[in-house]
Formats: sequence, structure tokens, C-alpha cells
Amino acid sequence: MKKTAWVFFVIGILYASYLLLLLSLPYLDMRRGIDFLKTKQLIYHIKHWRYSFYIHVFTSILVITSGLFQFSKTILTRYTKIHRISGVVYLVTTLLISGPAALVMSFYANGGYPAQASFVILSILWLGSTFLAYYFVRKKDYESHGKWMVRSYALTLSAVSLRLYSYLFNVFYFNMDPVELYILLSWMSWIPNLIIAEILIRRGLVKRLLDQR
Repeated sequence: MKKTAWVFFVIGILYASYLLLLLSLPYLDMRRGIDFLKTKQLIYHIKHWRYSFYIHVFTSILVITSGLFQFSKTILTRYTKIHRISGVVYLVTTLLISGPAALVMSFYANGGYPAQASFVILSILWLGSTFLAYYFVRKKDYESHGKWMVRSYALTLSAVSLRLYSYLFNVFYFNMDPVELYILLSWMSWIPNLIIAEILIRRGLVKRLLDQR
């Protein structure tokens, strides 16, 4: 990734993280009628869903920002300790906290079975790709580790993609049934990300990063 593109990418992710933070703050009140929770009144009483929701909401920013540090040439070459620490934070948070919470939530997603299927697949792929990134770094196969981290982070950014596409659909006034729109967004939030990740991998992104070490 060229330096200019990387700078814009970082700025975009940091800004998106800031917006996610603003969206998350109202939930600190732990009240059931706030924003997105208005659509979840029929299942709010289900404890494992409710706990998973709050866990996922409050850890999403940590996952996004810690993952971002994994793809900086400067950090990878000059500040390897930061790379390792942020990597541990990303892997532990995704595999043990945010990922499992997302999987639980996906079974109760708005939009019925089509949207639920999308989010279940997304959660499984997210957990699976993150585990493989952990597996290969333990094996000291850093190229495979890097490739799986790219895939994992692409799926992490589905949280950003979902909100971005939702905003664009609202801006351009697409006349669609709300349920059908949410189903479409549930699949759009991660499939294009994964395609872009594969393109970057095939174009040698990971190899170029490792060559800088």
C-alpha cells in the first residue's frame, strides 16, 4: 500500500473509530430504549444476548484500533514491541471476547434468517481467520500470519462498512423495504472487504511489509 493511500486509510479508520465511540457512549446508561436497542425490545430480556451486545459494542473500537497497528511499516520495523503488544490485544480481544459475543448476537440479528446467516458466517470467518493468524505466528510462519491477519482485519472492518453503506443508502434515498435493505447490508458489510483483502494479498502486500523488517 502506497504511503499516501496508507495515510488516508489510517485517517479513515481513526475517524470511523471516533464515530463508533460516539455511537457507543449512549449505551453506557444500560437503558433498554436507546437507539439500536429500540429494535431489540422483544429479546432484550435474554441475558446472553444482552451481555454479548454490550461486550461487542464496548470492545469494537479496541479491536479496530489495535488491529490497525499491525499494518504500519514504521511500527513493524522500528517499534516491534508495539506491534507485538497490539497484536496480542487484537488476538485476545477478538478470539476470547468480541468474536464470541458477535457470534451470539448474530443468531438474533434483525432481518430474519437471511441476515442471521450472513452474520453467523461473518462471525465464524472472523474467529477462524484470527485463530489462523495466531496459529501461524506461533509457528513463526510470518507470511501466512500476515495473510490471515489481513483477512481477519478486513472482516473486523465490517462494522465500519455496514455503517458506511447504510449512510450512503440513506443519502441517495434508495427506495427499498427496510428489512430487505438490512439483509443486503448484512452481506455487503463483509463480502467486498474480503475480496479487497484477497486482492491486496495477491498483489504482495504482506510480502512487502515483511521485506521492510
